[in-house]
Amino acid sequence: MQNNTPPTAQQHDSDEIDLLALLGALIDGKWIIAGFTVCFAVIGVAYALLATPVYQANALIQIEEKSGNTLSGLGELSDMLGSTPEAVTEIELLKSRAVIGQAVDNLKLDIIVEPHYFPIIGRWMARRYQPETKGEIASPLLGFDSFAWGGENVDIFQLDVPSSYLSKPLELIAGENNTYTLYNDDGEILLQGAVGEQVSSSGFTMQVKTLNARPETRFDVIKQRKLNTIIDYQQQLGAAERGKDSGIISLSMQHDDPQYAISILDEVSRLYVRQNVERNSAEAAQSLEFLREQLPQVRKELERYEQALNEYQTSTKSVDITIETQAILDQIVELDTLISEQNLKRAEMERRFTRQHPSYQALLDQMEQLKRQKAELTSKVESLPATQQELLRLTRDVAVTTEVYTTMLNSTQELDVLRAGTVGNVRVIDTADVNVEQPVKPQKALIAIIATLLGGFIGVALVLLRKALNRGVEDPDVIEQLGLPVYATIPFSRDQEVVEGGVKSRRPAATATSGLLAVTNPADLAIEALRSLRTSLHFARLEAKNNILMISGPSPGVGKSFVSANLGAIMAQAGQRVLLIDADMRKGYLNKLFKLPAENGLSELLATRITSKDAIYQTEVEGLQVVPRGQIPPNPSELLMHANFTSFLDNVKDEYDIVIVDTPPILAVTDAAIVGRHVGMSLIVTRFAVNAAKEIEVAMRRFEQNDIQLKGAIFNAVEKKASSYGYGNYGYYNYEYKSDK
Repeated sequence: MQNNTPPTAQQHDSDEIDLLALLGALIDGKWIIAGFTVCFAVIGVAYALLATPVYQANALIQIEEKSGNTLSGLGELSDMLGSTPEAVTEIELLKSRAVIGQAVDNLKLDIIVEPHYFPIIGRWMARRYQPETKGEIASPLLGFDSFAWGGENVDIFQLDVPSSYLSKPLELIAGENNTYTLYNDDGEILLQGAVGEQVSSSGFTMQVKTLNARPETRFDVIKQRKLNTIIDYQQQLGAAERGKDSGIISLSMQHDDPQYAISILDEVSRLYVRQNVERNSAEAAQSLEFLREQLPQVRKELERYEQALNEYQTSTKSVDITIETQAILDQIVELDTLISEQNLKRAEMERRFTRQHPSYQALLDQMEQLKRQKAELTSKVESLPATQQELLRLTRDVAVTTEVYTTMLNSTQELDVLRAGTVGNVRVIDTADVNVEQPVKPQKALIAIIATLLGGFIGVALVLLRKALNRGVEDPDVIEQLGLPVYATIPFSRDQEVVEGGVKSRRPAATATSGLLAVTNPADLAIEALRSLRTSLHFARLEAKNNILMISGPSPGVGKSFVSANLGAIMAQAGQRVLLIDADMRKGYLNKLFKLPAENGLSELLATRITSKDAIYQTEVEGLQVVPRGQIPPNPSELLMHANFTSFLDNVKDEYDIVIVDTPPILAVTDAAIVGRHVGMSLIVTRFAVNAAKEIEVAMRRFEQNDIQLKGAIFNAVEKKASSYGYGNYGYYNYEYKSDK
């Protein structure tokens, strides 16, 4: 029949099936997912409770706008050209090596001392210890004196080590009466001393300020390289401006010791303020020096201009300036004053910048503009009488020089006051402080949630990975697509696991329970499935050449012995005479299922050591007789190929309604191929999620190569899985149907 289903619909069905299979796999692996989720949640909660809390100290610094420099006027040029925000510059100065390095030296931050804590819980117990008196130390737990349990402290005032020992761990062990011993990582003694005294030996110098510890308590001591320490604290120190152009810088430092973090922030703030004051004083001193160099020259020029004006007025008998000339003079004086100030600015800028600097170029542009305005006024002066022009020139020189001299004197006084001042343009608003009741790390709720989600994710990934790697067939349709009919699907039985556990144990046979599920629990779903198989075989045997049935499998552990024994039992219970032969003379265990001895079985029969009468045993099921494997022979395949085996089968097939031969797996040994030539019907047992399709196909090809036609397959140990959709609970709809009474 032609398939008229559109391709898009087929693709949709395929996608839907894949999603259902994925969801089913997750449902099947729910206990794995739940286990990982709970395990990781417990680990996350334990870590959140045991982890050392980290506190954050905060401080606040204000950067005030610098007062404009009377002389340089660089602030106006910076505003005109644009510049880096002042807060950004100050943050970089605050985190500079000059400031952080001095804090490292003052606080001995390059010396790290850490007590030895008991693994996992030691730090947590030491943190929770609350001494009743100052200097009290916690008692050791279970006599572990070498560990710190709370209250221990070592303050090292000085530690100098050879360069080869920088950043290498040393060990300090407390002794009696405030003494100590310093060891290297090889256990060699480096120094021995007492608290308060400076000791030196072989390049090592050490002075311990305080030591509060029980004798034998151990401490890790590391002398870090100063540059590495500075870099570490530059990274740990947080500095950011609060709001754009607010001039408020927020400082932060995180550490597990809140007082330690406070001391670092306070020291950095203090050093930064001091450095700012020193920097401003140095800038003012430099400008003051320049002004003092220029003042004598300006004063000489002023005296020369005043003398020239007096002499001219005397020679011209006190000619006065007209109103028109006075107006031009005022404008020229103003322009000349500005030009003179710009010249002073240029002289200072030449000492600080190159001629290509944007600020310097901007100053030159301003001077050119002022000179053009002065040239326009000068053209007006040329129209005045000669006496007025000369008087205007002399008066202008005196006025301009006087203005410049006065300005320089004022600037000198201002800079002198600024240099002598002790206040910079930054100040500490809030000193460092810590909220000890609210640590910033660990975030317990977040850690617990993340750990739980991570556990669930790993569980899901493991379930999906297991499904991806498991190539075992879980759908009987896959077997039928290989060309092998599935005669029965047998559900997985928990009761059978219990039965086989008792059979395979080393308990004496007399005390072992029956190994047949058909006897111990005849209403089990697996037995019902075998009854369905019995019915199918009844009709299939009509076309067989004889009444011998061989049951084999692709690989070991698929349950062929379970199928053979219980199938024989239910056939016997139906009134048939059944002979069960254990042809697996290597690892067969039907004798254990029926509580029979291992000797005097098939191997002895084929070796003509006993007769068939001695090899056939009656079982607990009426009508079912069994031939055990016998003692393990060195040549099982050769025994099966002997004529004795053929003769034995010919004799027994007429005495029984059906003969069932349990053989080894075909892919392991060739015994099944030998037995298959004598039987009328052959079946293989495949196990749910164990045998791959390729493995079943190879087994079929192996039988085909030996000219043995497989009648069909038995799909064994089918588990109830959500991913096995489309076949009810156990494939092909096996239902439990029995009385409730």
